[in-house]
Amino acid sequence: MAATSISPRLVMGGSVVEITMSGRQDGSKVWFDPLGVLIRPGQTIRWTNHDKGNAHTATAYVMDDYDHPRRIPDGAVAFDSDYLLPDESYEVTLDVPGVYDYYCVPHELSGMVGRIIVAEPGQTGFEDYPGGDLPEEVLDGFPQIADILKHGSIRMGD
Repeated sequence: MAATSISPRLVMGGSVVEITMSGRQDGSKVWFDPLGVLIRPGQTIRWTNHDKGNAHTATAYVMDDYDHPRRIPDGAVAFDSDYLLPDESYEVTLDVPGVYDYYCVPHELSGMVGRIIVAEPGQTGFEDYPGGDLPEEVLDGFPQIADILKHGSIRMGD
């Protein structure tokens, strides 16, 4: 996995942050890009499916969704895009500071997961969720919190 980064100012500067849903033509690999992003409270995330061969979701980890562990901040509203066909988009505005982990329902076990950190500039003290609550192949897909805070965005290479 090749990861690159961009300046936190670029990610935190605009009101809408774009995350693409993509995959190889043969379907052998699928991903979110960026897979880790830092935003300010009140910013909007927009996921757009650019994978011509697959439908994808952006689904928050909460107990109500497919009996998963809660991996979004207490008090935050869960999100679920439902299935997005190619070229469809879904937006959510995140207001509660903290770490939001999410996944694609049909591709979670393929490692199609992402992480959003909602924070004020310079805010620290975020902790990872306990290990062991998800399969290793899923946990391995999340970028480190420290890397997202340092770089603002973690991109996934093909």
